[in-house]
Amino acid sequence: MPQEFTGLCQLLEHIEASCRHTERVSLELVIDAVGLGSYAPFLLVVGLILFSPLSGVPGISTSMAALLLLVAIQLLLGRKHVWLPQWLLNRSISKKKLTRALHWLRRPAEFADHWMQPRLHFLVKRSGTYAIATTCSLIALTMPLMELVPFSATTAGFALTIFGLALVAHDGLLALIGFTMTALLTLLLAHTLL
Repeated sequence: MPQEFTGLCQLLEHIEASCRHTERVSLELVIDAVGLGSYAPFLLVVGLILFSPLSGVPGISTSMAALLLLVAIQLLLGRKHVWLPQWLLNRSISKKKLTRALHWLRRPAEFADHWMQPRLHFLVKRSGTYAIATTCSLIALTMPLMELVPFSATTAGFALTIFGLALVAHDGLLALIGFTMTALLTLLLAHTLL
């Protein structure tokens, strides 16, 4: 049965506790910690990784883009459980780097938990969820371009975190903020690359 999280701080604590007894932390271990039954924690974890200092680790952005695309497509297809290839699940980083990133995220998590609440449900139910999944797919497909624009991957990570939080907390206002951030990111990329 998947773990139900009432806030971002609880999710971060659960990930850290699950990785306590290993020196290298695989994506599979993190996914097992957040539970396979829900897409929302996946989006949240991918967003947090891209938003945190971990995004600077070589190969992390590409792996997260592949994970994001796989998860978003499966959400669009209406799958109940997420399937991921073993090569992606085997990707790992040191526990020290993960712990440092989790501690860095603690203060923003406390701030987010304070403001999240269920509202504007239509933006996080059925058609709203499909809109979020479509937007996340587009973000994943543009990740290679973000390598050319400073801080754009961090901004994308923040938008994905917002979408994940929106789905976890059933907060449509956060989804609206995520859509707005994605639109601004798209304009920034277009302006910079054209």
